[in-house]
Amino acid sequence: MANELILIVEDNEKNRKLVRDILQFKGYPLLESETAEEGIRLAREKKPALILMDFHLPGMNGIEAFKVLRDDPQTKS
Repeated sequence: MANELILIVEDNEKNRKLVRDILQFKGYPLLESETAEEGIRLAREKKPALILMDFHLPGMNGIEAFKVLRDDPQTKS
């Protein structure tokens, strides 16, 4: 499991660092984004096994981004 890619979408650097440090310690490869729009792009391109997304993001919020991802055949699973 620790070889599966995880995408972190979080605009707060301290929160992102905390999650990054924990997951990297466990051996997970990571992608990071500060915005929902960038997170959606990365999800479509890289197909992570898991997305950890903040709800309160600049621009599009996390709930809207999850709806976009869920409605897209490339990312709905």
